[in-house]
Amino acid sequence: MQKVKIISALLLFLSFAAKSQSVIPLQSGKLTSIRGLSVVDDHIAWLSGSKGTVAFTLDGGKSWSWQQIKGYEKSDFRDIEAFSDKEAIIMSSGSPAYILKTTDGGITWAKKFEQADTTYFLDAMDFKDPAHGFVLGDPINGKFLLLKTDNGGETWSPAQNSPDAYKNEAAFAASGTCIRTTKSNIVIVSGGAKSRLISSNDGGNNWHYTELPLTDGTPSRGAFSVALDDKPKVVVGGNYAKDKIKDSVAVLLNKKNKLLFPSIGPDGFQSSVEHIKANVYLSTGTSGTNISTDGGNTWKKIDDKSYNVCRKAKNGKLVLLAGDRGSVGLFKF
Repeated sequence: MQKVKIISALLLFLSFAAKSQSVIPLQSGKLTSIRGLSVVDDHIAWLSGSKGTVAFTLDGGKSWSWQQIKGYEKSDFRDIEAFSDKEAIIMSSGSPAYILKTTDGGITWAKKFEQADTTYFLDAMDFKDPAHGFVLGDPINGKFLLLKTDNGGETWSPAQNSPDAYKNEAAFAASGTCIRTTKSNIVIVSGGAKSRLISSNDGGNNWHYTELPLTDGTPSRGAFSVALDDKPKVVVGGNYAKDKIKDSVAVLLNKKNKLLFPSIGPDGFQSSVEHIKANVYLSTGTSGTNISTDGGNTWKKIDDKSYNVCRKAKNGKLVLLAGDRGSVGLFKF
């Protein structure tokens, strides 16, 4: 009888836990595709998207202030890095390639980088601290484009040593999370001709290359996002052209840095993955949103809605998701 009570209590707890992990829609209906998302704390977050669109919230996503930046109405701002309610940097994919910065909450935007050369296609951006950041772009002449700033995005210059690239290998400008940085690491994931984990532990002076077991070989397949817990831990991706395919969507690195497929993977293509806490990871994509509570070994789908990106607060617990048609969601856990 005691065993029955314990099992019943456990099942009730697991059922409650599953229900408590959900995505709550906050807003949708804007004619913009959001791929850039930066969550500063439990109150402040910024979005960036197509048609020159940027938005920010001061109340944890309950309400948003939207704008279309004058002169950049055709730009697709695929990534954003925010530092406060006043300061943020946005990056556009396509041609011309732009990097803009605001220090007054979006009232004005200053152009910090412009490149009309059509070989420049910017994919993602990340900062290890407010002064030092990188922008990753598709390869040019066998090298990934890597721009660097040491002054908070005021100026940008090519990194002295950027990673090597195979022919038709590229990064995906899907969620701003194909490059991640920490104080000691720069980590990049790629797809297309090759799906690889590319990392440096000395600020980009030397690069290490690891082929990922994710299916590659076509422009729509490979690794789209990596989540770090100091070191790379979970990589997600798949085939965005066939987003319901469930195999070859995620890999994890165990304590011995061995690459493994999950026992139960995410339910379809995923364009973004985020470390939430301890062994908890959240991933999302056009096929829906999934959660893992065991370090990426098993995943459970918690929402069917399409999102492009999920991000956790740099300082706090707020986790937001964003996607097409201005969709914004709140991850509740």
